Amino acid sequence: MKPDLEHAPIDERFEHLLELLSSPRFLNCEGLNGEVPFFICPYPPSEAVEMASMQMLLIARLQQKGVAILHLNLYDLTNEMLKREGDWDWIVQNESRVSKGIVKEELEGNLDCETKLKPEIVRRMNAAGKADVLILTGIGEVFPYIRSHNVLNNLQSVAGEKPLLMFFPGAYTHSLESGASLDLFSRLQDDKYYRAFNVFEREI
Repeated sequence: MKPDLEHAPIDERFEHLLELLSSPRFLNCEGLNGEVPFFICPYPPSEAVEMASMQMLLIARLQQKGVAILHLNLYDLTNEMLKREGDWDWIVQNESRVSKGIVKEELEGNLDCETKLKPEIVRRMNAAGKADVLILTGIGEVFPYIRSHNVLNNLQSVAGEKPLLMFFPGAYTHSLESGASLDLFSRLQDDKYYRAFNVFEREI
């Protein structure tokens, strides 16, 4: 592992991700000591544009290497769900008329992680067939009505056999005192989640 790889130039982080995600050890979920194969790729929110380009290049290069990828952008996915269920028009028409709290409650109800989002992700997984890696993006765009720790908690029972990589705009911090937490935008603590690995701390 390179020292402080998480804060290395983006091209170095790209090369690490490409090599790691295409390695047999990673794809076979080896060396995890029984933990779920969930990985967090934290990055500074200021790099959002560069990371979006890097994500697409990474997926393309992995596919060229024969690694089957299922990429789900949660923002695009949830918009499709809202439109399909007829809730999109209500959100658009009422967003400026009612309080943000009401809109948030409406979104949380229509996109509940356990009853709505998880089944939709399972459908996408089944439709895609066999995928070697599930990549989740769009985490920052769906805050605060979808929280990253809720997504991960709900997917443990349905997506725990193959590696999952979540690109996270913020910090994934660990301490003996408070455990691990996902700090969205490096400012908002998105609650405790300790079962994922920081992808930059994984040796190839």
